[in-house]
Amino acid sequence: MGCLQSENGSSGLSKNRLNKLFLLMVGLAFLLGCGDPSMTREGPKTTDRGYQGKYPIVAVATVGMVADLVRNVGGEHVKVVQVMGSGIDPHLYKATRDDVQKLLDCEIVFYSGLMLEGKLSDVLVKVARGKPVVAVTEQIEASKLLEPEDFQGHLDPHVWMDVDAWSRGGEAVATALSKLDPAHTDQYRQNSQAYQLQLAELHEYGKKALGSIPRDQRILITSHDAFNYFGRAYGLEVQGIQGLSTESEAGLQRINDLVSLIVEKGVRSVFVESSVPRKNVEAIVEGVRSRGKDINIGGELYSDAMGKQGDYEGTYIGMLDHNITLVARSLGGEAPERGLHGKLKTVHIPEK
Repeated sequence: MGCLQSENGSSGLSKNRLNKLFLLMVGLAFLLGCGDPSMTREGPKTTDRGYQGKYPIVAVATVGMVADLVRNVGGEHVKVVQVMGSGIDPHLYKATRDDVQKLLDCEIVFYSGLMLEGKLSDVLVKVARGKPVVAVTEQIEASKLLEPEDFQGHLDPHVWMDVDAWSRGGEAVATALSKLDPAHTDQYRQNSQAYQLQLAELHEYGKKALGSIPRDQRILITSHDAFNYFGRAYGLEVQGIQGLSTESEAGLQRINDLVSLIVEKGVRSVFVESSVPRKNVEAIVEGVRSRGKDINIGGELYSDAMGKQGDYEGTYIGMLDHNITLVARSLGGEAPERGLHGKLKTVHIPEK
């Protein structure tokens, strides 16, 4: 199985389920090990004297949120190669031949975990036979993870929506890089701590901005259930049209129920997501207007993918700054037009 990390070591029933998943993956690794020798590569050059390979260390990260975490912790000693870019849905993503080659050629792999990248699981198991493959959610306490009632047996993978909880992932990255490259342990630890301070500032901004929304308007309706951690962290009632995974389909009854909720509560805005088709949100808007009420699409949120690489919104901090600022302003709260650091692009906010 190599160094593939188990999912979060939660207690009770969740731990039992995760242990079963771990054993299943061990069995899968054994079966896969009997074939496809092209998936086997020499592991990273680490000896008793430490890392013996070239710098920067090449690390592959599955999604943007993980890649940004590794960039900040790894600093100048690590080059990050990102598999999924802007607008890509990780729930549905299947590895290409080029992706597999990237995974084989790197020294270490980081992924989010909690089955976010479900269709990549078999590839990650194979790659783990020769190098560290690390879930950044590994060191996030079980008490900070959500298990939705209508999704029993599966933890909600969208942890990055709670900035405070996601910041703990930096510790998992620092630990893994330090094990691979002990000579730079102090720098990895310092980088992780410095980044956590930046995230703590963002978390406080989220609480202040979203806390300014009038209490009767703190209802966030989005394309799918990616914002439950966001709602818990910042005091919002969250309603997703689809389930935790975009593989699930939204039924007509669910859309009608949300239309009724919007009409009853006077919700002023609903939101589309950058990595999810907007047809279901548009159906809700049409349904609300057919009942004689008006509603706006408040804007586009980043859920399972960040913004374009090179943009501020293409960083984790920029992604959450965008979401926090847009939701606060669209639902009647107070937040600077350009966000926490004055770096956001100007976005359309519906008139009050």
